[in-house]
Amino acid sequence: MEYDINMLQVASSQNWLEMVMGDFDSFLQDHADCERKASAMAMSFVAKFPDRVEIIPELIDIGVEELQHFKQVYKIMEKRGVHLPEGMAKDMYIKRLVNLCRSTKEERFMDRLILASLVEWRGCERFKMVADALDVDKDPDLKRFYQLLWESEARHGESFIDMALRYLPEKDVESRLAYMVEEEAKILQGLELRAALH
Repeated sequence: MEYDINMLQVASSQNWLEMVMGDFDSFLQDHADCERKASAMAMSFVAKFPDRVEIIPELIDIGVEELQHFKQVYKIMEKRGVHLPEGMAKDMYIKRLVNLCRSTKEERFMDRLILASLVEWRGCERFKMVADALDVDKDPDLKRFYQLLWESEARHGESFIDMALRYLPEKDVESRLAYMVEEEAKILQGLELRAALH
C-alpha cells in the first residue's frame, strides 16, 4: 500500500487560500510557529522513545530540518518587517488531532507518528497551494521557497509512517491510519478559517 499525501480525504478550500493570501504576514507568523513546533515534536519522540534506536537519527534530521525551516521563515519575516508575536492562538487542528491519541505507550507511539504524518501531508497540500498562488514575477524567491517546502513536507509525512512500520504490524498501522484520516477530514472541515497553516 502507498502511504502518501493521497491518503488525505478532503482538500483544503479556496476560501482558506484567499484568507492566507489576503493576510500573508499573519500567515508567516503562524507558519514560523508551526515550524518551531514541528522541530520540537520530532525531538520529543527522541526524548520519549529513546529505545527506538533505529529511528532516532532520522528524527534528529527532521528536527534539524524543521528548525532550518523556522530560520528561513524568520528571515522572510525580517525582510518584510514582520515580528514574531509574543503569543499565538491555540492551534485547534493540532489540539483535536492530539485528542485522538490513545494513552498506552505503544498505542501513543503509533498514534503520534500517524498524527505527525497527517500534519506533514496537510502542510504539504497547503504549502503547494500557497506556492501555486504566489506570483513568480513579484517574488520568485518566496515562490521557490514554498515549492521546496511542500516537497519536504511530503517526504516527512512518508517518513513518519515508515517509522511506525518499522516497529508495529502493518495491519495495525493501516487500520489506525484509516481511522485517523477520517477524523482529520472532519476536524479540518469543522475549523474556523484563518490566515494560518491550520
